[in-house]
Amino acid sequence: MTRRQMMIHGAATAALLAVASVTVLSVPAQSGEPLFADDRILGSADAPITIIEYSSLTCPHCAKFHKETLPDVKDNWVDSGKARIVYRHFPLDGLALRAAMVTNCMDEERYFTFLEALFHGQKLWAQASDPMKALSQVAALAGLNRERFEACIEDEAQANAILERRKHGETTYDIASTPTFIVNGRKVQGALGYEAFSKVLEEAEGQS
Repeated sequence: MTRRQMMIHGAATAALLAVASVTVLSVPAQSGEPLFADDRILGSADAPITIIEYSSLTCPHCAKFHKETLPDVKDNWVDSGKARIVYRHFPLDGLALRAAMVTNCMDEERYFTFLEALFHGQKLWAQASDPMKALSQVAALAGLNRERFEACIEDEAQANAILERRKHGETTYDIASTPTFIVNGRKVQGALGYEAFSKVLEEAEGQS
C-alpha cells in the first residue's frame, strides 16, 4: 500500500467512525417546501425547519461546510429536533456525478456516513492520480464491494435521475453554485460559518 493509499484509508476510516451515530429518516414533507419521496433526510420528520442542501462532492467549499459548520448544526439544531437536513446532489463535474451515484447506492444507514467520509477525505480521493480508484477504496471501507461499485458508476438511469434533480434545483430555486441552501424557502448561498448559519436558522425558527 502506497503512502497516499494509506492516507486515503486513514482519512476515510476516521470520517466513517466519526459520523457512524447519525440518525437518518427519509420521509416526504408534510408541509413547507415540497420534497421528493426518495430525498435523503437527516433529522426528525416533525422538525419545524427544513434545510435543503445542494452540494457537489468535489466542491471544496461544500467540504468546508461539512467539516467546519455542519457538526455544530447537527448538535444544536438537528439532534434537538428543531431542524432537518435534506441533502440533494448538485454535481459540478463528471467525477462529482459518479461519486453521487456511488453515494446513492448506499443504504439508509450508511448514506450520510459515506457522504461525510467523501467530504472529509475530498482532497485525497478527488485529487488523486486515479480518483475513481481512490473513490472505490473509500466505498470498499463503507462495505460496497468492487462488483457493486462498478454497477453503481455504470447506472446511467441513476445518472440521469441525479441530473434531473439538479435541473429541478436550477429551475425551482435558481441554484447556480454550491453549496446553496433553501431554509424554509429562503435561499442561502455559500459555506457560511456556524455563527452566520445559526443566525439564519434562528430567523427561520422565529417565523415558524
